[in-house]
Amino acid sequence: MASLKAGALEDLEDRVLATPRKAKRRLVAIVGAPASGKSTLAEQLVGRLVAAGCAAQLVPMDGFHLHNPILEARGLLDRKGAPETFDATGLLRLVERLGHEDDIYYPVFERARDISIAGAGYIGTDCDTVMIEGNYLLLDAPVWRQMKDHWDVSVMLDVPLPVLRARLIQRWLDHGLSQSEAEARAQGNDLPNARLVAESSTAADWQSDT
Repeated sequence: MASLKAGALEDLEDRVLATPRKAKRRLVAIVGAPASGKSTLAEQLVGRLVAAGCAAQLVPMDGFHLHNPILEARGLLDRKGAPETFDATGLLRLVERLGHEDDIYYPVFERARDISIAGAGYIGTDCDTVMIEGNYLLLDAPVWRQMKDHWDVSVMLDVPLPVLRARLIQRWLDHGLSQSEAEARAQGNDLPNARLVAESSTAADWQSDT
C-alpha cells in the first residue's frame, strides 16, 4: 500500500506533537475508506512517534465488528464493514475512556478467523498517544458523530474511487477470490462504504492522499 511522502509524514508528526491535548492521553483519528492506506499511515506514524520518544500505540476500530452469527440473523453478513455492522456504542465508550483511564482492555479483530476477541488489546498507564484508525471515525451519523469531540487531531485520507476499486479488487484476489468474485465484493460492499466515508464524514484537521 502506498504511503505519505516523507515530508508530509514528518509534517503530520509535528502537527500531532504540537497540538494541545484535551485529556491525559492524546487521541489521533486516522480515517479513510477501505484500502485508502489508513492502517499503513497509522503504523508509520506510531513508529515515528515512538522513535521520537513518545509512547504511542495503535488501536484499530475493527475489533468492534459484530459477530458473524449476529450479522447473519440481521441479514447484514454481506454488508460486513458497513457502519451498522459495528458496535458503534462500544467503540464510543472506549474512545471516552482512552483519554482518562490508566489501564484499558479492548477487543481485537483476528482476520484469519474473521472474529473479534474481547480483551485482546491493552493500553497501559505509560501510553501517551493513541492512534485510532477506522472508516467511520468522522461519520456524521448518530453515535459516530460523538467521537469527534474526543479527537485531538483527525486525519482523512482522500483517495479517488477508481484507485480504491483497483486496490480492493487486488485485495480480494490476494485472499483467493476469482476475478469476478473480487469485483463483486468490491462493487457490492466496499465501494458503497467508501462513498459513504467520502460523502458523509465531517471535516478533518488534516487531509491527504496516499
